Amino acid sequence: MTQRIGLLFCCRTRGLRCPPLFLLGVTCHAVVLCSLLPGLEGSARLWHLSSNVSHHELGFCETEAKLALSLDFWTLSSENLKAVLPVDPVKENYVRKVKNCIFSIAFPTPFKSRVRLVAVSKEVPEDILDLDLSVSETDDFIQLVSGEKIVFGSIPLAHRYGGHQFGIWAGQLGDGRAHLLGIYMNRQGEKWELQLKGSGKTPYSRNGDGRAVLRSSVREFLCSEAMHSLGIPTSRAASLVVSDDEVWRDQFYNGNIVKERGAIVLRVAKSWFRIGSLEILAHYGELDLLRTLLDFIIREHFPSVKVTEPNRYVDFFSIVVSKTAQLIALWMSVGFAHGVCNTDNFSLLSITIDYGPFGFMEAYNPDFVPNTSDDERRYKIGNQANVGMFNLNKLLQALNPLLDPRQKQLAAQILEGYPVLYYTRFRDLFKAKLGLLGERKGDDDVIAFLLHQFWALKMISEHKLFPAWVSQYLLRLKSNMNDSDSERRKRMTTVNPRYVLKNWMAESAVRKAERNDFSEVCLLQHVLQHPFQKHSAAEKAGYSSPTPSWAKDLRVSCSS
Repeated sequence: MTQRIGLLFCCRTRGLRCPPLFLLGVTCHAVVLCSLLPGLEGSARLWHLSSNVSHHELGFCETEAKLALSLDFWTLSSENLKAVLPVDPVKENYVRKVKNCIFSIAFPTPFKSRVRLVAVSKEVPEDILDLDLSVSETDDFIQLVSGEKIVFGSIPLAHRYGGHQFGIWAGQLGDGRAHLLGIYMNRQGEKWELQLKGSGKTPYSRNGDGRAVLRSSVREFLCSEAMHSLGIPTSRAASLVVSDDEVWRDQFYNGNIVKERGAIVLRVAKSWFRIGSLEILAHYGELDLLRTLLDFIIREHFPSVKVTEPNRYVDFFSIVVSKTAQLIALWMSVGFAHGVCNTDNFSLLSITIDYGPFGFMEAYNPDFVPNTSDDERRYKIGNQANVGMFNLNKLLQALNPLLDPRQKQLAAQILEGYPVLYYTRFRDLFKAKLGLLGERKGDDDVIAFLLHQFWALKMISEHKLFPAWVSQYLLRLKSNMNDSDSERRKRMTTVNPRYVLKNWMAESAVRKAERNDFSEVCLLQHVLQHPFQKHSAAEKAGYSSPTPSWAKDLRVSCSS
């Protein structure tokens, strides 16, 4: 029996619709039917039926599907969201105030000029999306990740949310340049939401053009994957495409408007719901919808919380508080400053999302601010833990209308415990970095002294107090029970990265990319996948060296 089954791909572009399902080029000795396994989200698994071939021979209901070599039978679905969460009844795509819904239907706007695939993260297509890397070389893939075509089963959505920006309630915000393409369930049974960023206007675009530019897209692509390799919970970046479409930006808000190129990142996450997703519903008194959304989030993403439990919202809040404390401690452990820690950028799943003007510290400086738009230095790195507490308090305020007096008291007590949760995790992380085992008096002093010095051991050694610190450190190491220098070194090399994406490295890659040279994007992508290992090419590029003189005054802003 031989068979050749062609394209299963639905598109809506430039006002045209193709049939929802079509089958091309079937050549076999029996009738072959292909249908998606029922009850799944988007999937690459197929159910084969044939009149003269046994189920066993065909691998009937096979759950361990191989990586797909094309997008022919690869699908997405928004039904899991749309079946429970209301969608804006207005279908037209124009900027407006939206009420009483979670999503608006909004289709990406394709680029008008040629599109070039700049980078693909091998792990995301293969480990998450069940796609062989070779699929990224096809036109279908490029059309998908650039927003030109919509895969079968997908109805793109833009999410409605609000938020506190720089401490002030900003009202309706929402996905102003992002489109949720749908949910994919992979061969491990994991659900992943695929989202394009920079893919055009939505009802939430406000005064924006719905686009992202190359420089910020390069940074987001690289840092998303770098953070994952550092072991920090984060959204992932599957691909980066750039066009020749003109996008005009005033990068530093000083009146200097320049022409840049539009780009799109395909991002994936278990969920894109954030604190602002709940805030907007509480703010406008949409309490039934708030309860519906919360129950959906708990059911889908918080399996340890029973959705029938009266205290479920308190239990949910407790988990978010704990995981947020852990996330920010992890940020601090690698010197990462998010840059825009608004409530609309804080995930309810406590993952790092929305990479804007982020930065990694060059030297220990609690006043380090990566975002030149942050005039009041609200989001300086030394304030991130406090901002986390502020944002969690705004989450609690959004939950309060659904809580009884006793539950409000319990939730308030949980929030009061946040500083201890954060500091405990922070200490554990830095003790691991120093190779310390167990608990000893004076550990905090060893950590604090080291933090207040320069980033590199060569510079630290020049400090007048360095000999005293070394003596204290060596004495502390002797208290490590049943430990050896080789075992300690092995542990320390797995938690102390040699490379992080410092601004000058990203800027160097961006400048080359703007000249259509993407070699450094590829180099950084490779190096940052293995940040704890020494790379000869990275050493030659100076990635573990101090910032070069040309990059001393680099600035990053909210403009992207």
